[in-house]
Amino acid sequence: MKNAKEIYISVDIETSGPVPGKFSMLSIGACLTSAPEVNFYCELKPTSNQFVPAALEVTGFSLDKLQISGQPVENAMQAFKVWIEEVTGDSGNPVFVGLNAPFDWAFINYYFHVYLGDNPFGFTALDIKALYMGVRNTSWSDTRSSKMVEALGVPSADGHNALKDAIFQANLFNAIRTLK
Repeated sequence: MKNAKEIYISVDIETSGPVPGKFSMLSIGACLTSAPEVNFYCELKPTSNQFVPAALEVTGFSLDKLQISGQPVENAMQAFKVWIEEVTGDSGNPVFVGLNAPFDWAFINYYFHVYLGDNPFGFTALDIKALYMGVRNTSWSDTRSSKMVEALGVPSADGHNALKDAIFQANLFNAIRTLK
């Protein structure tokens, strides 16, 4: 797929803690950066009972409730993979786009490999914070989303909902790409 068209997909997740394996990925939100209304969302059953209280407080999730209402992890990851394949088609190459992409990509990569055997995004991710820092020649501390919102005039997302955050990230990504 050397000449494949790059399809930028904004991905955001919510988790019960800082690292995959020990903590659970609780929700996935994703959208095309070129068409945020084309999107994906799911909530997953926890894979661990471990959590950081502040993480659950921020997300508003309950591990007990997600054990009942969340999708089985393998089903959720399969559904996400199918959605990625549908939006990229036969000639597209999915590119993972995230705000603080190393964090979100680590969970997505871990879950794809553990539950499906491979990651359709491959081994890379495009980080919006690093992109902004490079384009604006700014400091790392100026890459906080609140600072980017102010500088780019992009409305911020409300709360920690993975889909709303993925759409917000897509809007930030698109605004950065228009900078000269």
